[in-house]
Amino acid sequence: MEAPTFIKEMEIRAQGYWSIAGIDEVGRGAIAGPVVAAAVILPLDGRMPWLGQVRDSKQLPPAKRENIYELVRAAAIPYGVGIVSHIDIDNIGIVRSTRTAMGLAIAKLQMAPDYILIDALSLPRVRLPQSAIIHGARLSLSIACASIIAKVTRDRFMAELDCFYPGYGLAVHKGYATAEHLRNLQRLGFSSIHRRSFAPFKEVATL
Repeated sequence: MEAPTFIKEMEIRAQGYWSIAGIDEVGRGAIAGPVVAAAVILPLDGRMPWLGQVRDSKQLPPAKRENIYELVRAAAIPYGVGIVSHIDIDNIGIVRSTRTAMGLAIAKLQMAPDYILIDALSLPRVRLPQSAIIHGARLSLSIACASIIAKVTRDRFMAELDCFYPGYGLAVHKGYATAEHLRNLQRLGFSSIHRRSFAPFKEVATL
């Protein structure tokens, strides 16, 4: 498993930018719950030894993600989180919702970035120099940390929703279309937190 690095960040710094934020989202492909984005500004001096443990959030077990999330917070690293609800996703679509969540995350940073690195997407409405990087969380430490912040934040939120919408297994599958989730949907029907514009609800919701 190849570790992300600061190579891209250092290339950007060589161009004269110093406050570089990595941005990623979680929940784009789920069929229930919100999409969550995070923006993280890491110091590029490499003095935090735990950075060697950082990977794309999808490549880490839950306990490791939780640990790194707490290490980011303990180090007082500037980060922001943006959340867009399932209602907005149904109203404006997932791509626009994802970009909105990313914009909210940037706005909530404790310090303003002068450059942003984004996993896959571009943000045309954000007036900052930027680069969209395919598989960015596997390549950039800043984006990888953002993916972890977003993932832990959303996972915790979905676990809370499980208390209000029991029987769907939200705390386990986090709203993704797993076999268990689909079985529970057949048994219970879709709830008010399911995305009605997504399959398998789209045809039912328009009847």
